[in-house]
Amino acid sequence: MTAVTDRVAAAERGRTRIADRVVAKIAAQAAKEAVGTPGKDAAPPHATVAVHRDTARVRIGLELGYPGDIGRRCGEVRRRVAERVKALAGMEVPEVAVRVERLHLAEEGTAAEGGSTR
Repeated sequence: MTAVTDRVAAAERGRTRIADRVVAKIAAQAAKEAVGTPGKDAAPPHATVAVHRDTARVRIGLELGYPGDIGRRCGEVRRRVAERVKALAGMEVPEVAVRVERLHLAEEGTAAEGGSTR
């Protein structure tokens, strides 16, 4: 067995490409963490992404409990998704579009009332 004596410069080694669907799964999980436990009839958050080089633009579809501060909850989702995609995939996230697809009546004492369970 021979030892490698010549080191290849980092720029010449190649690149790691993370598939769009992997970034979408990271984003959906981050959105789920931000909104907490959905109601019993709620669908989990889902995401689509467009990746270009080291930048990801994310669209999240989710369901929220009502009544609650919808704007604040969407802001929490945007922040959490951007942080997690940056940390796990190393991509900048300049845009996270949140689409609230359905509102559920919040049950008493649940996170759906506007509180976050992290």
